[in-house]
Amino acid sequence: MKMSRTTNPVLRNIIVDLAKKTHEVGSPVWRDLAERLARSNSRRAEVNVSRIARYTQKGDIVAVPGKVLGAGRIAHPVTVAAFAFSEKARQKITAAGGRCLSLRELMQEMPKGSNVKIME
Repeated sequence: MKMSRTTNPVLRNIIVDLAKKTHEVGSPVWRDLAERLARSNSRRAEVNVSRIARYTQKGDIVAVPGKVLGAGRIAHPVTVAAFAFSEKARQKITAAGGRCLSLRELMQEMPKGSNVKIME
């Protein structure tokens, strides 16, 4: 995997941790997330709450290799893990009964990565 030229040390560490988890458990989900996070800033995902609401159902687990933004509404509880959340997005997801996690927290809770949807 090609390492990003990012200068953000937090992002670099997350990319390395995701790659390590891939080798530990053999799950392709973590490698895919690491590759998507290693993209340039302009190609990194920005996903609105409305898109999460449209393509998920109650209880789904979603990973966003970028930032979750607050445009739109969500009426069902989902677990969303992302590199960053806007404050509005965090409020809307938790108000619907969902959870907002960092990508590291998701790796700890679901080491095999099964049933995790990647959304861009």
